Amino acid sequence: LSQLPGWSTRPDGSIVIATGNDDVLGVYTCTPYNSYGTAGTSRPTRVLLKDPPAFTERPKEEYFQEVGRELVIPCAAHGDPPPTVAWLKVGSAGKSGAQVDGNSSLVFRPLVKEQHGVWECVATNQVASVSTVTSVHVLGTSPHAVTNVSVLPLRLAANISWEPGFDGGYFQRFSVWYTPLVKHPPRAHHDWVSLSVPVGAQHLVVENLQPDVNYQFSVLAQNKLGSGPFSQIVTSVPRGKRGPMLTTVPPEPPAMTMRIFLSPPQALTANETVRGVLLQWEPPAQFSVALSGYALELRQDKGGWEVLDRSIPSTETQILVPGLIKDAFYEFRLVAFAGSYISDPSNTVNVSTAGMEVYPSRTQLPELLPQPVLAGVIGGICFLSVAVIFSTVAACIMNRRRAARIQKRRQ
Repeated sequence: LSQLPGWSTRPDGSIVIATGNDDVLGVYTCTPYNSYGTAGTSRPTRVLLKDPPAFTERPKEEYFQEVGRELVIPCAAHGDPPPTVAWLKVGSAGKSGAQVDGNSSLVFRPLVKEQHGVWECVATNQVASVSTVTSVHVLGTSPHAVTNVSVLPLRLAANISWEPGFDGGYFQRFSVWYTPLVKHPPRAHHDWVSLSVPVGAQHLVVENLQPDVNYQFSVLAQNKLGSGPFSQIVTSVPRGKRGPMLTTVPPEPPAMTMRIFLSPPQALTANETVRGVLLQWEPPAQFSVALSGYALELRQDKGGWEVLDRSIPSTETQILVPGLIKDAFYEFRLVAFAGSYISDPSNTVNVSTAGMEVYPSRTQLPELLPQPVLAGVIGGICFLSVAVIFSTVAACIMNRRRAARIQKRRQ
């Protein structure tokens, strides 16, 4: 072994080969011995050279795509033996809704808000495992939740700070929500107070708090498309006029409040069928009382939101929308009801009927047509009716006059 560069033996008899090359190929045996001799030679073992995985095509560092569209992220590798390629979302253990095609590319069809984040492509064979990451930014959504919320207790006040989440592609603003923890509240739930945060700030001092009282704090992000989810709840006790500063208390379970105890419906998706657009979703993850039902909201061509159906049973997780107008752009979202509570809207799904063979249904035409268009249609029908009546009356008058002239000539 001393004649082979980079080869050595360990005290336990193992061979260490610094660099694998064609010299290591072959069959090896090991013979232990001492001053009394040897008990024999080990069984032979064969050394083969295999290549670890290597990427032949890597994804870009970042991808930006609008929600509801398709996004394909390539990733390919080779090795000996050929590696398997898998994708996973960093920091997520649940289903992502993404697919992997025959070329090992990650396919989002369609892209949804929950798929925003860091994705890892892993290539593995018997020799080694290698990975690479990329960031997916989903545009055209409500903001993501803020992170790392912390509370610094002050004298009769508290300083709340946080790190913003992704803004969904639009300018976002923040508000701080807080409430005292009452052991025996006078009613079923107690209200939360909200304070707007100055533009560009990532902290806010909440003043005029009661000393030695537990308070819960949460931060909400909003953009022009709506509100994102509330941040984690942090509990803290403001400093009183006397006594030392108290440290932040670890987060507690959500308080009984409308927004925190009823989360929005999840994973809303839209699929085209021969009978119309099929919307599917998953129930809210958290709710304090039994669900009462859902309401479906719609807006057309970036107009105002309107309630399309407010009586969807709580047992349903899909609904068919058959009465859409051809060559139009729609947005749908869901809200959930539970007793007197109403959730924030779900994620928004986009539907374009360009090229789709869909036409208005008789029952849904008044609801789906914008008010100005509907008023124009009704006005046009009324005008045509008046014109037909006027033309008929005029024709009758002209016929009578003509008949009178002919009779006068005969006399």
